[in-house]
Amino acid sequence: MESTLPPGAGRVPTADAGGRAMPLIGFGTHPMRGDLATEAVLTAFSVGYRLVDTATRYRNEDAVGAALAATGVPRSDLFVTTKMPPDRVGGERLTLEQSLAALRCDYVDLWLIHWPPGGYPGVTSWREFVRARDEGLVRAIGVSNYSVELIDALHEETGVYPAVNQVQWGPADHDPGFAEAMRRRGVVLSAHSPLRSTDLDHPVLGGIARRHGCSVRDIVLAWNLHHKVAVTVKSAHRVRMERNLSAVGIALSPADVEAIDGLSTVPTAR
Repeated sequence: MESTLPPGAGRVPTADAGGRAMPLIGFGTHPMRGDLATEAVLTAFSVGYRLVDTATRYRNEDAVGAALAATGVPRSDLFVTTKMPPDRVGGERLTLEQSLAALRCDYVDLWLIHWPPGGYPGVTSWREFVRARDEGLVRAIGVSNYSVELIDALHEETGVYPAVNQVQWGPADHDPGFAEAMRRRGVVLSAHSPLRSTDLDHPVLGGIARRHGCSVRDIVLAWNLHHKVAVTVKSAHRVRMERNLSAVGIALSPADVEAIDGLSTVPTAR
């Protein structure tokens, strides 16, 4: 595989995640495993994706690592995210070492607590995350599925906010108050399931998609990017990968964004 960026790949916007430029559209690997996962990641790199998202719980870090070893894309051009499951509290360092070995990496760009351990902030784990970051084993640290209150608890105990909070986020989940709370704390909001809660047959989305000559899926991704919400998309098929990445070129109008924002079903702030 050529190490040069494919046409259009340089247009992918980024966010500052703990001092590292994090692409706002990345390739998610769940539930792919084995050779399928390796080939899908290699294809994603060839299409232009530079962020790959995996996790200990996905049981595919070795397959992602095989792709990282086989690609001609320099490691410094890639952004690798993995996650520690909440049942690994007390074994943070071992979990990270196992992830690094499977990924064949000296470091990961982003390491997340996959879920609040037992519904609590996980302060002891967070201290280990901070230590790993300070030692250079990870470039940035974050969380997944955390509320504002849980994030504040981590900061109160350690003085360190997560660089990223990965949550389910789509038009139905849109919560301006939550998004603003993340922005004020310097936390990048990332959507791990941008389409899961979305009614892809909604007439508002369909009308906007027709005006832009694209699919509703493309519109939902473009809407997230407009709000500077990072998204991970999943597909083992090259054509779909290309279509998903093309969302970076869709310019929604203020009226489009307002209409999609209005599809939120969130009654109160998180």
